[in-house]
Amino acid sequence: MALKTLSGKAAAALDKELMSTGAFSIDQLMELAGLSVSQVVYHVHPPNKGNRILIACGPGNNGGDGLVAARHLRHYGYKPSVYYPKRSKNDLYQRLAKQLEDLEVNFVDDFASAMKSADHIVDAVFGFSFSGEVREPFPSVIKALEETKIPVTSVDAPSSWDIENGPPQSGLGSKFNPAYLVSLTAPKPLVRHFKGRHFVGGRFVSPAIAKNYDFEVPNYQGVDQFAEVGVGGTRKL
Repeated sequence: MALKTLSGKAAAALDKELMSTGAFSIDQLMELAGLSVSQVVYHVHPPNKGNRILIACGPGNNGGDGLVAARHLRHYGYKPSVYYPKRSKNDLYQRLAKQLEDLEVNFVDDFASAMKSADHIVDAVFGFSFSGEVREPFPSVIKALEETKIPVTSVDAPSSWDIENGPPQSGLGSKFNPAYLVSLTAPKPLVRHFKGRHFVGGRFVSPAIAKNYDFEVPNYQGVDQFAEVGVGGTRKL
């Protein structure tokens, strides 16, 4: 199943609409996004394949989704570790970090060292709003993700990729193609360049909002908060 893609501009507008006419709070949307990511990890890498999950979190909403996913993974029986070098002072992010600390989730300072004992990595550094250059301390993280043989699940976008055009043509991030991608709400145009298994997460969009933005809501099964879909969008919105 291939779905239509949602441009970065349309995705930003959709988020605003979800929090206005859709009546969702950012807390709810982040919780549902992080829950879907955690379910995808459980689906592709159950605990019996190795329960040490390393989650790399950026300073924005994508990082917040990663923090939520880490909490759920801890409750599923994994042993998550979190690399979160640029902690936000925003109350929401501080509460998400506190919840992990209360669960005795380990926060690590050295991503490369933490990778040595990881069975799976969640890339929640940059999302659909990323543009420009990768700033410190994340260049070394992107380079490590490019080179690792450990399976990586990226949240909404492989970090360093342009939301419309995919990976950089050269340099940092140009060789990064994670094993799994969880597109939140709807796929973005970059999926045309993605070669792994592709999932859509975030089971909360109403038919009216989906119609307004002219995209399909995937056929979620049972209690799943994700659906596996193809990587080729039919047209860009």
